[in-house]
Amino acid sequence: MLSRTADNLYWIARYMERAETLARLLEVGSRIALLPSSGHGYRSEWDSLLQASGTAIGFEKKYGDPVQRNIESYLFFDRDNPSSVASCLFRARENARIVRTALTTQMWDAINTAFQELRQLERTPRSELELSRLTEWTMRHTAMMRGATDATLLRNDGWDFLNLGYCLERADSTARLIDVKYYVLLPRSDYVGSGLDNYQWTTLLRAMSAHRAFHWAYGGEVTAAKIAHFLILNPQCPRSLISCVQGMNLHLNRLVHGYDRKTEALTRARAMLAELADGTVDAVFDEGMHEFLSRFIRETAGLAALVHEGYLSGDVR
Repeated sequence: MLSRTADNLYWIARYMERAETLARLLEVGSRIALLPSSGHGYRSEWDSLLQASGTAIGFEKKYGDPVQRNIESYLFFDRDNPSSVASCLFRARENARIVRTALTTQMWDAINTAFQELRQLERTPRSELELSRLTEWTMRHTAMMRGATDATLLRNDGWDFLNLGYCLERADSTARLIDVKYYVLLPRSDYVGSGLDNYQWTTLLRAMSAHRAFHWAYGGEVTAAKIAHFLILNPQCPRSLISCVQGMNLHLNRLVHGYDRKTEALTRARAMLAELADGTVDAVFDEGMHEFLSRFIRETAGLAALVHEGYLSGDVR
């Protein structure tokens, strides 16, 4: 497969997953905004979403103060924001158009339908669009694209590049979503274990569509330690960090065998998996949740750079 085709497939997945993450971040903000303000917040929950999504600087230049309605529009519709839902879906569709012959009919229909419906939403007055409708719409269409991929695409190197993109983006996204809760939304350290703390953890689970799965896996009381284990170290959770890193290893291994060429990306992915497999929640808390997540995000970005260097910057045959 030519590297430019591999690159297009890889970025289709990353943009689709990123669009879903922005929708989930918006859902976190809308749910937590329903809580009465404690008056001691580190930041407002809406400013927190800008920090977690890495879009705070761009938003400040365009809008200034973090007003809820402006943040909603910036994270969902604003084409000036390269990480907005609209920008991600547009770029995913452009990549899909370029490699149309590498996609199945069902995959193209899923992504093109999302794009056409998005254009209709953009023409609808903002006052007529509830945020919950927009987030549910986004998650439904990104799920349709993943379903079409899993059900119809040949298990070849194109399938591996698509899923590698999904795994890398989801790992980064999960870490950022946890960080919103633990470091940014929780007002003070003495709120740990409080009703506010537990509500925010539950909100995070619901926003990640993992609330019921968590109770199936753990039952009983919702605690920070249980949720941290579920979202970081439990391979049964499809969005956990370890599940994402396992997926990276699976698809990098397949590419290594398919091309008969080992890359530094696989070595790095194996090291990340070994650390998580041997890790404990106590070790994460001892390091500091924010510090651990920030390090993981940097390592994931480093792995993505190695993937680009090893597979996407020249001919892959």
